[in-house]
Amino acid sequence: MARSRAVYEYTEAEDKSMRLGFLLIAAGLLSLLGLGCCWLRPALQERGGGGSANCTVLAVRQLGERFACTFSCGAACRGTARYPCLQVLVRTSRSSIPALLHEDERQLRTNPKCSYIPPCARDDQENSENVTYKQKYWKEKVGSQPFTCYFNQHLR
Repeated sequence: MARSRAVYEYTEAEDKSMRLGFLLIAAGLLSLLGLGCCWLRPALQERGGGGSANCTVLAVRQLGERFACTFSCGAACRGTARYPCLQVLVRTSRSSIPALLHEDERQLRTNPKCSYIPPCARDDQENSENVTYKQKYWKEKVGSQPFTCYFNQHLR
């Protein structure tokens, strides 16, 4: 007993529909590949470049340079004051190269030279006292004790 197979031939419209379907699937896969290369890869690299580390303070110093900040003491009261630059250099467990410590990325973008930006007061002397207080904190309280910090090789 021989079975006969029915041969089915697609109509021209069905053939075009299948080609369109395969084309859409291929375009979707290429789009995903492009998304992965352009969006996910940099995000994963940035994440892989950072992470927690143990930090040890190497040096705490005030630079001679003073920076301007803007204070507000009401709706019609605004002005600029100045604060000294405090740098805290640390060594991380991930790198032997000294790095400048920053409180967060916002502070890093605001002033990449300084480790601490005090809340801007109207009086320059008050700003200097705030920076001196932080300097004592890093020298005396933290000293050479290791602490957890977050390190990003791309931002240093």
